[in-house]
Amino acid sequence: MTSATNSEATASDPTDPYLWLEDVTGEQQLDWVRARNARTVDEFTRTDEFEVLQSRIREVLDTDARIPYGRRRAEYLYNYWRDAQHVRGLWRRTTMDQYLRDDPEWDVLVDLDALADEEGENWVWSSAQVLRPDQTRALIGLSRGGADATVIREFDLVTRRFVSGPDSFELPEAKTDVGWIDADAVYVGTDFGDGSLTDSGYPRLAKRWRRGTPIAEAETVFEGEKADVAVSASYDRTPGYERTFVERALDFYTAHRFELTDNGELVKLEVPDDARAGVYRDHLLVRTRSPWLGHPAGALLATNYPAFLAGSRDFTVLFTPDEHTSLEQYAWTRNHLLVVTLRDVQTEVRVLTPGPDGWEDRPLDGVPPATSTSIIDVDPLESDDFFLNSSGFTVPATLLSGTAGGPLSAIKQAPSFFDAENISVTQYFATSDDGTQVPYFVVGSNIDIPSPTLLYGYGGFENSMVPAYGGGVGRAWLERGHTYVIANIRGGGEYGPTWHTQALKENRHKVFEDFAAVAKDLVARGITTAEQLGIQGGSNGGLLMGVMLTRYPSLFGAIVCQVPLLDMRRYHLLLAGASWMAEYGDPDNPDEWAFLKEYSPYQNVDPDATYPPILITTSTRDDRVHPGHARKMVARLEEQGHRVRYYENIEGGHGGAADNAQAAFKSALTFTFLEEVLAR
Repeated sequence: MTSATNSEATASDPTDPYLWLEDVTGEQQLDWVRARNARTVDEFTRTDEFEVLQSRIREVLDTDARIPYGRRRAEYLYNYWRDAQHVRGLWRRTTMDQYLRDDPEWDVLVDLDALADEEGENWVWSSAQVLRPDQTRALIGLSRGGADATVIREFDLVTRRFVSGPDSFELPEAKTDVGWIDADAVYVGTDFGDGSLTDSGYPRLAKRWRRGTPIAEAETVFEGEKADVAVSASYDRTPGYERTFVERALDFYTAHRFELTDNGELVKLEVPDDARAGVYRDHLLVRTRSPWLGHPAGALLATNYPAFLAGSRDFTVLFTPDEHTSLEQYAWTRNHLLVVTLRDVQTEVRVLTPGPDGWEDRPLDGVPPATSTSIIDVDPLESDDFFLNSSGFTVPATLLSGTAGGPLSAIKQAPSFFDAENISVTQYFATSDDGTQVPYFVVGSNIDIPSPTLLYGYGGFENSMVPAYGGGVGRAWLERGHTYVIANIRGGGEYGPTWHTQALKENRHKVFEDFAAVAKDLVARGITTAEQLGIQGGSNGGLLMGVMLTRYPSLFGAIVCQVPLLDMRRYHLLLAGASWMAEYGDPDNPDEWAFLKEYSPYQNVDPDATYPPILITTSTRDDRVHPGHARKMVARLEEQGHRVRYYENIEGGHGGAADNAQAAFKSALTFTFLEEVLAR
């Protein structure tokens, strides 16, 4: 793939003088990037202090003392690992007995550094799917430079070699969805040629591909519309409950779901399009996003799947939200359901068990207090075993292992990377413009006096910002006596789906008002001053940063805007942008452009405004959020006489970095910029 632009991206637009910067890999465009990169690098990285900071952050990323999180698959536990010696990483496995040891013996399956050197490719690890139950083959996804698009290759776990030739499952670079049916067949959605992708660049067709046949002869099992987000097919291998399911994603939040029977019949699951639904054995779980059958948005419902298909709507309520509590996560073990809830953005874990007399509900004992806990892995095909991860802002991660119904054991502990003895964590609530109480966490040792403060926000796609340990943040920011803040603004999922849906489309302004309210509250409480307050966000959070720059510039002393959306007039024409119209709106609809244009940062840069210092970063290889957003914003700011720092990593994908070295450099650059602007 030589360019990350959509065909529409280079269309003529006389109102946009910087459209040419959307040509991602053009030499003139890359020269423009290199010139700005050089200025930023020269300003912030040519000191011994920067080198020390970069090295200390790299130590956090590379340390062998990190927890090697893995996926349990019967007798094996699979792990992908990067460190200083293995920059691109190792895919490896071990047994549970070994894993429980302090220094387990790992069986290396793929050495990505060796593979990249051998093939002359800039491989970045993406994914691996192991064929079960025998675990002799895997489908491995490899990305060039960290892009979302991957190359799919079949790997033989017995010979430890990639399989090639007409009898293998190999696919060229694309945004592919693929999964095993059995040893000789897969379901696949990929770029099959003209008309096979949606407007968002994802598969429009789901096919069954049999070993030994050309991909062109794969059998279509479902076909969506070009305006859909994506189509996919998957096979449930649960013994005795083998089924094929097909999903047609209409937009980012709504989908039609079907069971594909053995005779080729599509049986629609008659649940709300915006609900999350899943089948395990004969259990159907439905998590509502809007009221349904008398149940509120954010509820978790259970029923018998065969009875549901026969017309029954007799549901058991497993969870009902309230104004303080929402459902964050759930996952099956073989016989139990683990449920994680958030109460004012702090986690609780419960174990639910179906039985002949209904569902038993009990708390999971032994979860560490004052931390956020999440489900890391379950293996419902094999056992009731599970892994949980628990951490807090000042508490390093602990990996917990348990069996549903039994005690929890702490089996791995991450190291501490900074001294947290005098650092406190406090939750406050700010009042937004419409009276909504917006929670936020303040982490620091000097919160009683105004000090340099970094406020982080996202506010979109129902993503919850929960407390988590950050060794790099600790070393680069908290150790200096500065303060770190996480804002739980609307658009996220901290209080369930309504916390998200009330900030969609024409109500997007609530996200921005919430974040501004937190900023004002920090100053009002004396935690910081506007001049000492820096803010940071990426992707959708980068859009938030752009709006803060153009709408609330007087509230902040510095802004870090990463892999951002900024041109809301054209976002739907660039890469995966069309898939986000359910979140933001359709710029081609005059009624929706009317509210989009009010906040779109690229269209609202003001030559007469005074803006705080801003660092904008992106990645050339980001094939999710187009780097043209960042480039064009920088060009427009420069044109109007505003000073802006810019750095574009040539690799890295949407995450912004392809390896730990790049991640450490970008993090050190960010914190050096903030330190220079806010603390000196």
